[in-house]
Amino acid sequence: MNIYITLDYELFFGTQSGSVDNCIIKPTQALLDIVEPYNIKFTCFVDSGYLLALEKQKDNYPELQSDYKKVTNQIKYLSDNGHGIELHIHPHWEDSFYNGEKWVFNTRRYRLANFNETEVLDIVTRYNNALKRITGKSPIAYRAGGWSAQPFLPIKKALQANNVQIDSTSFANGYHESANQVYDFRGLSPYKTKYKIDENLAEESINGDFTEIPISSYKVSPFFFWKFAFRKIFKQDKHKAFGNGSAIAMPRSEKIRLLTTSSYSVVSVDGYKASLIAKAYKKYKKHTSNSDNFVLIGHPKAFTPYSLQKVKQFIENEHKSNTFVVY
Repeated sequence: MNIYITLDYELFFGTQSGSVDNCIIKPTQALLDIVEPYNIKFTCFVDSGYLLALEKQKDNYPELQSDYKKVTNQIKYLSDNGHGIELHIHPHWEDSFYNGEKWVFNTRRYRLANFNETEVLDIVTRYNNALKRITGKSPIAYRAGGWSAQPFLPIKKALQANNVQIDSTSFANGYHESANQVYDFRGLSPYKTKYKIDENLAEESINGDFTEIPISSYKVSPFFFWKFAFRKIFKQDKHKAFGNGSAIAMPRSEKIRLLTTSSYSVVSVDGYKASLIAKAYKKYKKHTSNSDNFVLIGHPKAFTPYSLQKVKQFIENEHKSNTFVVY
């Protein structure tokens, strides 16, 4: 089986962004320390709007100049050593800025759907070029911020104009609707691990001219999220995240839904969710072929000692019988 380890390489977007060191540099390096002995490569979907925000204001603030150097040096190192550097877009950076003390986020336009088609093309092109300036390579894959890539047609046109031909946003039966995020992947088969799409990334199109490689998903019970909440409340060291920022607050209705009904989660290397990796892999192995894909997602800011240990165990157990790949 082809195994993708993919990271959304970004800060937090709540009231506190967290530091570059704790949210990005250190946890990404910690994963590098795990995979390098096995010569395994992973993919970073880099939040390119952040790069442009740093470029725009770094000459005015020495701390941003330092952050820009740290991030671009790590991205360049990853790219030069065979790791994937792909396109991740959180367009709220268009309305966000650094005030001399911290990043001030305006998430009113959190999705590309909040922009018209001309603006979408402009954003995708500028964000794509920001990565090319650092790596010297053109991204070929895209992941939407907050999984919010619907409607897909305007995004697809902009991606194709920039020679990006792969999306890796959807996950089978995922669903969410709030002021910031909207996505609906209900009805997708969890074990369809690569397919062609046209206007709808949640629907296979035999004659489609774009490729979808969905994130793997796993059905979880409310009990899982009760255990998840328990570990956050008691803050054991092994469950303490690297990141020191705050996420956008989850709507109360979403919390209630997760704690009362079964739902589908991405297979993640973040925090306590990493406990699902081995179980999900066994299910995918049972229902798919050796040529199919198993796609993990993670956010360095959400890594914990526990989650990294689970990733290490998974790699130790499966690296000989599988191929770890990038896009």
